[in-house]
Amino acid sequence: MSQPRRFMALDLGTSRTRSLALGGHAIADRASTIVRRSSAADGPDVVWPIRHGMVADPGACLRLVRLVLQDTCLYDSRPLERVLAGVPVAATASDRRAVRVAVAEIAGCEVGLVEEPLAAAVGVGLDVLDPRPRLLLDVGAGIVEAVAIEGGAVIDAAALQLSATTGAGPAAYALDGVVDMTAGLLRRLPAAARPAARERGLVVTGGGGQHEVLLRRLRTALRLPVSVATQPQHATVRGLMRLCLQPALAAGLTPLAR
Repeated sequence: MSQPRRFMALDLGTSRTRSLALGGHAIADRASTIVRRSSAADGPDVVWPIRHGMVADPGACLRLVRLVLQDTCLYDSRPLERVLAGVPVAATASDRRAVRVAVAEIAGCEVGLVEEPLAAAVGVGLDVLDPRPRLLLDVGAGIVEAVAIEGGAVIDAAALQLSATTGAGPAAYALDGVVDMTAGLLRRLPAAARPAARERGLVVTGGGGQHEVLLRRLRTALRLPVSVATQPQHATVRGLMRLCLQPALAAGLTPLAR
């Protein structure tokens, strides 16, 4: 009798990294930091390998991925068959290659990539294959992305990179930019598609998704329903695992540029 396949979903975030292995009991959630030994008197250096949702320090990212895999091996030591990792829509081909290389080197298996807002939409149960556009705002610690999803693809997107956040989401200085960016995305939709998008509203995901001031300002500026996903910080990693388990759904998504 063949062994069950072993998959892992990986959400490498600027502030937190979340992972989920098939058959795992819970989402593993750790700070996206690596401690390096230092000869300085003030103690070891703390390094953040991910910046704006993308790999900023490849060596430190390798160490972070190794720690994440150790988290998942606590209850299942079988070799991984596949890792599905998220990347920002704004990630360049070089950014995406850096994630794939880092994860593949440590995991030793096939590595697939999915745009994080698209994975988050799957994670909260949206029908991403629907031909009608759906709006989603993914609020991370280092990057906020507003996307329009239609027919299994991100058809338009805008991103705002953050230099500082609060524990509950973007700092005050960034709120205007997030709201203006999302309003601009809505305005760019074809006129015929705008009514359906407005009626279906905006879904907010990500670790900063419960920022009450941001939510109020979005509702006021956009004049459409704005809803927050349940456990918005886990939407992406749950969506990645769902795509691992539903290959037909994954096949319906437009592939990332290589």
